[in-house]
Amino acid sequence: MSMLTEVASGYRAGRTLPLRVELVRQLKRRRTLVMGAVLALLPFVLLIAFAVGGEPGGRNNQVTLMDTATASGANFAAVNLFVSAGFLLVIPVALFCGDTVASEASWSSLRYLLAAPVPRARLLWSKLGVALGLSLAAMVLLPVVALAVGTAAYGWGPLEIPTGGALDTGTAAQRLLVAVAYIFVSQLVTAGLAFWLSTKTDAPLGAVGGAVGLTIVGNVLDAVTALGHWRDFLPAHWQFAWADAVQPHPEWSGMTQGAAISVSYALVLFALAFRGFARKDVVS
Repeated sequence: MSMLTEVASGYRAGRTLPLRVELVRQLKRRRTLVMGAVLALLPFVLLIAFAVGGEPGGRNNQVTLMDTATASGANFAAVNLFVSAGFLLVIPVALFCGDTVASEASWSSLRYLLAAPVPRARLLWSKLGVALGLSLAAMVLLPVVALAVGTAAYGWGPLEIPTGGALDTGTAAQRLLVAVAYIFVSQLVTAGLAFWLSTKTDAPLGAVGGAVGLTIVGNVLDAVTALGHWRDFLPAHWQFAWADAVQPHPEWSGMTQGAAISVSYALVLFALAFRGFARKDVVS
C-alpha cells in the first residue's frame, strides 16, 4: 500500500490551533477565572488585615518591608509581592502550565486535536505560549490591583525603603516592573516542571500537584543551611532576589544568578516535554 504524500489543499501546519483560539479557550475556563479572582482579592484581604490589626510596627527594633506596608500605594504593592512570591504566585504558574495538556488528555480530546491535524510541536507551542502568557498576566494583576488599592487607602507617594531612604514614584514604578519580571523568570523552572509533567500524565491534578510539591521540596532544601553552597543551585534560593531591585542602589548579581539558574532548568524541562511528547503514543 502506497503512503499518501499529498496534503489537503490550503492546509498549513503553522496555522493550526492559533494562539488566539487557544487563549480564548483557556480564558473561558473556570480555573482561570477563579485564579484571577483570588489574586485580585489578596490586596483587599491584606488591607482589611491592616485595618483590623492597626499600623504595622517594627519588631526587636528592626524595620522590614512589611512594616512599611501602609506608607504608600507603592509600599503596599511591594508587600503584596513579598507575601505572595514564595508560594501563592507559584500556584497559577503550576496550574496554567500543568493543566494545559493533561486536561485535554483527561477529556479524551487530545487525540482529536492531533487528528485535526495539529502537529504535535505546534500544539505544544500554542499551549505553552498561552500558559506562560496567563502566568505573566497573573503576576502583573496582583501588583496592579495592590497599587490601586494601596493608593486609594494610603495615598500616592514614594516607595519607602526599610533600611532608609525612598524611591520617587517614577523610579518605584520601574523597580516594581523589574521585580515582577524577575519573579516571572524565576518561576520558569516551575513552569517547565509543570509542563513536562502535563505531557507525561492524563491527570491534571497530578501535573499541577507534582510541580507545586517539588517547588515546596526546593524551598525546604534551601532552608537546610548544612547544604552550604549547594543551595546556590536551587531556584528557591534566589526567589526573593528581586528585593535587591527596590533599594536606593540596586544590586543585580543575585537576580542575574537566579535568572540564569531558573532559565537553565526550564530549558531542559521544556526540551524534555517536547521530546517525550513527540514520541508519546497518544490514546486519550
